[in-house]
Amino acid sequence: MKWFKYLLVIFTLSCSTVSISQAQCAMCTLTAENSTKDGNMQGRGLNDGILFLLVIPYLAAAGLGYLWYKKYRKKNPPTKKFINEIK
Repeated sequence: MKWFKYLLVIFTLSCSTVSISQAQCAMCTLTAENSTKDGNMQGRGLNDGILFLLVIPYLAAAGLGYLWYKKYRKKNPPTKKFINEIK
């Protein structure tokens, strides 16, 4: 019950905070789209950064999944008696 109270407080605080975000302006979007056509590398760098930010969460999840698999997989292989029963 104690962890539920902590979780509720954290959830409430995270929902009550106001974050100011700034979106990409139309001018930057147009530059990024047109720069790849003209051979400018700024748009390509922007696209590479977006892909980099996209890949990181998947790599982190895969790493955690691998660690979980290594920690909790079966350590003892099936015995010979069990294998004969299956046949």
